[in-house]
Amino acid sequence: MNSSPRPMGRWSTPWLYLAPALVVLAGLLVYPVYQLGLISFFQYTQAQVSGGEPTTFQGFGNYAELFGDEQFWQVLLATVVFAAACVVSTLAVGCALAVLLTRVRAVPRLALMLAAMGAWATPAITGSTVWLFLFDPDFGPVNRVLGLGDHSWTYGRFSAFFLVLLEVVWCSFPFVMVTVYAGIRAVPAEVLEAAALDGASQWRIWRSVLAPMLRPILVVVTIQSVIWDFKVFTQIYVMTNGGGIAGQNLVLNVYAYQKAFASSQYSLGSAIGVVMLLILLAVTLVYLRLLRRQGEEL
Repeated sequence: MNSSPRPMGRWSTPWLYLAPALVVLAGLLVYPVYQLGLISFFQYTQAQVSGGEPTTFQGFGNYAELFGDEQFWQVLLATVVFAAACVVSTLAVGCALAVLLTRVRAVPRLALMLAAMGAWATPAITGSTVWLFLFDPDFGPVNRVLGLGDHSWTYGRFSAFFLVLLEVVWCSFPFVMVTVYAGIRAVPAEVLEAAALDGASQWRIWRSVLAPMLRPILVVVTIQSVIWDFKVFTQIYVMTNGGGIAGQNLVLNVYAYQKAFASSQYSLGSAIGVVMLLILLAVTLVYLRLLRRQGEEL
């Protein structure tokens, strides 16, 4: 006589398969986040690291000091604006090239895919160094082509941010392009042909047909881009020499690095990390909630 499996067994079996991965994720993510939050509630400087003085519980004192610092709010605003510009630019370039891939022949498509994969595979520090050379005031080809002489792109605040934005978009758009292209190829050709026969322009087809059908994919690439661009470190640090002149190009990740390692204020650096984590969680949850509400209205 065969007996059906117990409900408890059916419930626990998937978790048994997931257990090894969950253990690894807990070690790589949960424990570091726990330590980050713990340090942010103590007085933790070089004296405590070397064991010279005992740690002192500060409560929310580090956060009060951080929120009372005018520079923190300036850096936070700059980070939000810079990240938003990077996300919008990356999505625009990636989606446009994804649509272009569906319009060109096999050889140009292959060439564009290989070029994009080359940008994607290039380490951030290497890409940043190459872009610095391209825009170098003395030897860079960009200034010569544009006739700008010895103009320094990293001297001004906005030009430096713009230069970093170009590099961030260059190394980030391949992920958006390939992902959206795969989604477009999965859309039935009959749907696109019907829209074209109705006289819809390419922009109208994208806005009214493709974008709604690709909403799950666009959610993934948008959230991923927000996370990546909000915590940009290497490009800013390398291309602006640690945050620009007098810290004019600081973002939160570089600001946290300066507090934690340059100033040995590890507790303040940890507090900045916790604030960044909470901001990213809030943005992700709000974005998912808005998309869910839009989906219910459709």
